[in-house]
This record gives sequence, structure tokens and C-alpha cells, in this order.
Amino acid sequence: MASKQLSAEEGAGSGSGTDSPTPSRRLETTFGPGYSTVTTLVAEGSPNYPWQKSQSFDSDNEEEMSDEPLVFTETPSSKLFCLLCERVFKDAVITTCGHTFCRWCVNMKTNEKCPVDDSKLSVVVANIAVSEQIGELFIHCKYGCQQADGGKMGEWELDPRGCPMTVRVNARKEHEASCGYAPVSCPNNPNCPPLKRMELEEHLKQCDHIRCPHHKYGCTFVGTSSDVSHHLTNICRFEGIKEFLQQTEDKMREMQLQLAQKDQEIAFLRSMLGRLSEKIDALEKSVEVKLDVLDESCNKLQDEVMESRRDCALINDELSHINARLNTGVVGTLDPQQIFRCKGTYVGHQGPVWTLCVHGDLLFSGSSDKTIKVWDTCTNYKCQRTLEGHTGIVLALCIHNNKLYSGSADCSIMVWDIPSLEHMKTIQAHDNPVCTLVASNNLLFSGSLKAIKVWDIHTLQLKRELTGLNHWVRALVASTHYLYSGSYQTIKIWDLKSLECVHVLQTSGGSVYSIAITNHHILCGTYENCIHVWDLDSHEQIQTLTGHVGTVYALAVVNTHEGTKVFSASYDRSLRVWSMDNMICTQTLLRHQGSVACLAVSRGRVFSGAVDSTVKVWQ
Repeated sequence: MASKQLSAEEGAGSGSGTDSPTPSRRLETTFGPGYSTVTTLVAEGSPNYPWQKSQSFDSDNEEEMSDEPLVFTETPSSKLFCLLCERVFKDAVITTCGHTFCRWCVNMKTNEKCPVDDSKLSVVVANIAVSEQIGELFIHCKYGCQQADGGKMGEWELDPRGCPMTVRVNARKEHEASCGYAPVSCPNNPNCPPLKRMELEEHLKQCDHIRCPHHKYGCTFVGTSSDVSHHLTNICRFEGIKEFLQQTEDKMREMQLQLAQKDQEIAFLRSMLGRLSEKIDALEKSVEVKLDVLDESCNKLQDEVMESRRDCALINDELSHINARLNTGVVGTLDPQQIFRCKGTYVGHQGPVWTLCVHGDLLFSGSSDKTIKVWDTCTNYKCQRTLEGHTGIVLALCIHNNKLYSGSADCSIMVWDIPSLEHMKTIQAHDNPVCTLVASNNLLFSGSLKAIKVWDIHTLQLKRELTGLNHWVRALVASTHYLYSGSYQTIKIWDLKSLECVHVLQTSGGSVYSIAITNHHILCGTYENCIHVWDLDSHEQIQTLTGHVGTVYALAVVNTHEGTKVFSASYDRSLRVWSMDNMICTQTLLRHQGSVACLAVSRGRVFSGAVDSTVKVWQ
């Protein structure tokens, strides 16, 4: 078949191809990812295009490129050539820039850019139209081509003894699989001369290396077709038992089939076992979750039982005090007019209330929500203002003249103007949280870890630091002439003029959390649930008040016409009222849902703040 010259315009991907008669039969092959090898017919004297040049390859490209020729019967259009490899497209794809290249070129040249618009190359979608167009082109069968004599690598010429067929590119593999010119080897002996597929049948009739049909059972005889027939008739020991051998082979084949079926059954059983194992694991996890829920429910129930037992213990204790009073003939102290009742609750904080302070008709409360709320206690009983500024829990409040002082876990003290409720000043007071504040004698005292600092109430300048303390100073109370400070198992009494420690009271109930001073007594609440009482003048301990079952966080003194009473607030969620005349508990108040942390007194009313984020009013 006459071939035509392959030509294309420089710069593949644009322009159109031209056809012209082919003056000679020299073939030149170019390799590319489009087809393992692209072989083109080149006319003598015709221009050489970039895609018509031969190329050598390394081992990395062996899978993508081979030495098989691709000889087109007519010149492909120049638009069917890849600008990257300069060869006919293979597996054409459209990139992000809109141009078409070989998929292999784009994947292997990720660092290169589009030669048209210098864009980054990235595959978007296969160009099916181009691939189908190339698949319809006609090429010569590769078994009709041979390496050109004295030619360079990749130069081919038509073989007059080869296959004369031309096929479409997309049908090439199908034709080559059955082409009669395809080289084959003799199945009897690889040493036989090379054959074409169409010559194999005739060769087998004359081949001198035909093996005995029973070679699979061990017969080693090899010869011509007539020799094999004679061997089977007179010599082969397997011929007489061929039926037995065939039956044995059939049985082995059947057993192998059964074995394969058993393997499938075993695989199925293993799959089922895996599923059962997964179900068992899921059930175990479900049971564990349910057991955890059950344990949590049991723990909650135990906590409720313990709380009920504590409430019963408080009630029984109160009943025992009442019986004791009845037996001692002091029934008059149970005057119904002196029983305190809850008159209301202030709600608004978003965390526990740790400190309270009263000024006229205003109640100030400090909380874990880092705010100070101002409550009206006379007219509408509502929150008038929320003071913000601290970055830590508000732990302490005190008032001097028309100023409010607040101490916080952020280690600072803030000063507020009460008439305007505006912030005035902030001082960085301590290296640790400010636990307590008290003002007296134009001085402001602040307690923290192992230290009490003394500030000028007007200038807020540090005047002195009181040391020698062994733990956190959680309680400060000032009288006319003395300052009382509480820390671990110790109450120190300081002279307000000299600021020197003049006396030390020792306790045995753990850290001192609260202090109260009456006209005749010094009281302190401790970590070990009890209240110690000393004589104010002699400093001798005269009583220990018991009844609480939790730390006594706060003490407050209330003077009534029946005498002096002391309120105590505790971790056990209760408040107790103590008569200082006979040192007994006259009432237990149970309304809070959390530990009661602080107390304040104003005009015969007692205010209590608790961990339940509320403030209750008692009167």
C-alpha cells in the first residue's frame, strides 16, 4: 500500500495537516505517551518536524513507552500532537488552562507550565473527542514493518514479507492478537526455528520434537508424529493405563474443586465470625455504658442518702438542744418573736456568692462570675447595678465612708464611688488572691498568703506589711483599738496604733475561716466544723460550740432585746443562731441548696450568700 508523507506545522496544537504523495518508503519513528511508539512515513527531502525525531528512553518510562512502531497511512492533523512531548496524543486530557495534552505528560512534568499561556498544569477532565478522533486513524500492522537497515534507533520501513493489513488505531490490539504474521514459538521445543502464526499448523506436522501425549504423567519420549504413533502402539507404558490415569486426573480435579469450595466456605465462616465478633464488641460497649450509668445513678443515690442523713443529724441535734434548754428552764429564749425566717431571695449571679457588704439601703455581693451586684434592700428589692472590672473571683468587700473596696483572686483591690457606683482606682495589692478586707482608723487592711498589707485609706499608698503569719489570712475583723487576723490554728491581735502583734490565740480546729467580736467575746469558725469562744478581756478560751458538720465559713453578730446572738454559716448548707448568754444553738436555718459562704447584718436583718449563687434575707 502506498503511504503518504506525514507533515504538520511547527508548534503542535495549532494549524492543520497537509497530505502529499510519499516519494520513498523510509520510516521514522517517534516515541510518546500517546502510543507506545509513534511511527511516521517521512518523504525524502521533506522537512523534519520536532515530533518526527527519534528518542531513547530510561527505565522509568518503559511502562509508558515501548519500541513498537506506529505507522499512519495518512498524515494526522497537527492539532493531534501534544505540545509537551511533540507526539500524537495518548489519553488526551484537558488541563486547567483549557489546552489539551497527554495525561502522562501532565503527570510527569508537574513542574513545567503550559507552553501556550504559561499556566500551571493540572488535569481537569479527559478529552474524549480527541481520543476518539485519533482512534479512527488508520495505521499499518506492526508485523508489516521492520527496522530500517543502517537506520537510527526508531527508524522503520515497510517489510514486503510482512502483514499488508491496515487497521484503525482503536482496533490495533484486536488485529495483532490474531495476525497470521505474528511471530510464535513451537510449543514442542523452543529450539525450533522462529515461526509465523500462520506457519505453526504445518510446522507441527513435521516437527521432530513432538512429545508423547502422556508426558504429563512422566513419559519422556520425543520424536516426529509417526514416531509418537509407533511409541504409543508398542512402547509407551502409560498407554495401557491411560483410562485409569484419566480417571485419577478427573478425581484429582474434582477434589481440587471441592477443596476450593471448602476454602470458600471457610472464608464465609471467617467473615461471619468477624461479624459476630463485632456484634459482641458492640454489646460489650453497650453493657459498659449501661454499667457506667448505673454506677453514676448509685453514686447520686448515695449522695442523696448522705445528705438526708446530714439533715436528720441537724434536726436531731437541734431537738437535743431544745430538750436541754427545756431541762435547764430557759424556755424563755424560744420567744416566737425571736425566731428568724427567710423573707426573700436575691437571684442574679452566675456563680457562687463569696462576700457580702451593706451600706444604708444597698447590699453589695461579690461572686465567682467576677462581678459585684448592687441590690436595693428597701423599696423594689432588685439589682440596681452590676459592677464589672475584676478578672478573677471577687472574694472580699468592705466600706469606708462613701467608698466600696473590693478584693479579688486577680490579686488587685478596686475602689468604687458608692453614690455614682463608678470605678475610681485599682491597685495591684498582692502576689496572691486578696482573701479579706477591713477598714478602720483611716487604714485599709488586706489579707493574702502569709501577709497583711496596710494601706492609707485616702491615698491608697502602702504604709506597712504585717508578716509572721503561717498560712492564708482568711479572716480580718477590726474593733476600736485592735485588728484580729485568722490563719492556720492562730488568731493574732494587732494594736491599730503601733501595728504590732500584742497577743496570739491558739486553736485546735484547723485553719481559721471566720472571726466575730461581741462586747464580751472573741469567736472564730474553723475548718473542723466548730466555733471557739474566748473572753474578750482575759483572752481565755471559755467554750467550743459544736453542731455544724462542715467548715464554718462566716460569723455575724446581731444584737436583740433578748441579748446578743451570733449567726454562723457553714459548708453543710445551714445557718445556726447562737445565744451568747447561755452558749447554745437556738435555731437552725435550712433554705440554701449549697454551702453558705458569707454573712452581712443590717437593721436587724441578716443576709446570707451561698454557693447556689443566691443571697437570702433572714429576719
